[in-house]
Amino acid sequence: MPSPDRERFLAEPRVGVLGVTDPRGGDRAPLIVPVWYDYEPGGDVIVQMGRETIKARLLRAAGRFSLCAQDEGRPYRYVSVEGPVTAIQDPVDPALREAMARRYLDPEEATGYLEATAGQLQDDIVFRMRPQHWRSADFAAFAADFTEAGTGRGGAG
Repeated sequence: MPSPDRERFLAEPRVGVLGVTDPRGGDRAPLIVPVWYDYEPGGDVIVQMGRETIKARLLRAAGRFSLCAQDEGRPYRYVSVEGPVTAIQDPVDPALREAMARRYLDPEEATGYLEATAGQLQDDIVFRMRPQHWRSADFAAFAADFTEAGTGRGGAG
């Protein structure tokens, strides 16, 4: 995916999958968990979580993480970024928390969610990550070639 396309894709409201090194045991794989995130092209990836969660402790220790966002509809697409934590905001800014809820929820749901979870303002923190390494794929071209090959309009078929 070209750089502007992958940045626009990542900026869309998708559930991300956060990955961080988990050194708690010699045979542990990285911790991988779904998260809400925010991203503006050219900026940092922003994730919010409880201050004392295992993912927050691991992010502090590792100092970097990866995030993958995907489109599960055909043709499949994904963008994965990895980079260093550039800032930790503690506690979370209420405006940022509200913007994140409104990014993912309908207006009424967001209002209800924010009211029901208001106590999290005291418990949540925000990690910012500067994307250094990008991986992406857009299988639209592959799907078009595959479809054309099957109909006799292109490819080797």
